[in-house]
Amino acid sequence: MREAGRLTAELMQALGRAVAPGISTADLDKLAKDFVARHKAVPTFLGYHGYPACICASVNEQVVHGIPGPRKLREGDLLSIDVGVTLGGWVGDMARSFAVGKAGPKVLDLMRVTEECLRLGIAQALPGGYLHDIGHAVQSHAEAHGYGVVREYCGHGIGQKMHEAPQVPNYGSAGSGVRLKAGMTIAIEPMVNTGAWETRQLEDGWTVVTADGGLSAHFEDTIAITESGPVVLTSL
Repeated sequence: MREAGRLTAELMQALGRAVAPGISTADLDKLAKDFVARHKAVPTFLGYHGYPACICASVNEQVVHGIPGPRKLREGDLLSIDVGVTLGGWVGDMARSFAVGKAGPKVLDLMRVTEECLRLGIAQALPGGYLHDIGHAVQSHAEAHGYGVVREYCGHGIGQKMHEAPQVPNYGSAGSGVRLKAGMTIAIEPMVNTGAWETRQLEDGWTVVTADGGLSAHFEDTIAITESGPVVLTSL
């Protein structure tokens, strides 16, 4: 899991460096495909339930599952990239949001708060704790800043498959849900909107957007719960 996670983080670093005005989301997908092939790994997303690409590239009001294509990024856009890499039969999964060129304070604040939500959620991934402690930490921080937390999509267990039990929602009541144990590996992934939390899916069957057209940011890491606390596996 560490090796798969580290390779996923290296790929995300390469994608982040390539994000700039004028590049297309298809260009970023090709970068990911070539990177994974060079490292003799497998792009986890490609073909997953028929998904047609190696990354999800969601722009502005797109929350998750944006399909890469000819769309070129523009100055000030907010781009969320979600990517998974399978190495040696184990999966790393992570997401990051990027400001394209010089972005305004609305984009930057949303990104900052969403990343803080992720870190606060990770801090609750403790043996003996409860699953919904994670979501409570995420929800409390996001809503304290006036943002909405997406509820229809959530984090998940992860290991030899990308999606395993349990589901890890980004909202909930502290002290509830299954007990967390050392040895669990989970993906925590806050999706936070500038407006309401509701979403809708586009006709392509994949792309999810905010129902009210507000911006959305997405940060995710794969986490191991250990006796000494949470360890981020999708890390350099």
